[in-house]
Amino acid sequence: MPVRYLWRGDFTNVEVNRLHSEAFGTRVVDEAEWNWQEADAGRQGIGTQLVAVARDHARDAGCEWLHVDFDDHLRPFYFDSCGFTPTNAGLIALQ
Repeated sequence: MPVRYLWRGDFTNVEVNRLHSEAFGTRVVDEAEWNWQEADAGRQGIGTQLVAVARDHARDAGCEWLHVDFDDHLRPFYFDSCGFTPTNAGLIALQ
């Protein structure tokens, strides 16, 4: 199935929920609504291209920075594949 990248395209909460669940290993909030058929789409450059589309459109929109948070095992993806630069940051857990 070909992948289409849309900048500010329409999407549903169900789609975002599923994407978040798959990316971060969290539970899907409402699994009864899912009709997900791209679960085996890893390692095909889709994530790298998605970041590139976001980067290019954010730059064109006048944004100065693109920020990402990730777990340590994803460092090679974000730094090597996508071109992010390591920075210092801070975080306070509120819950």
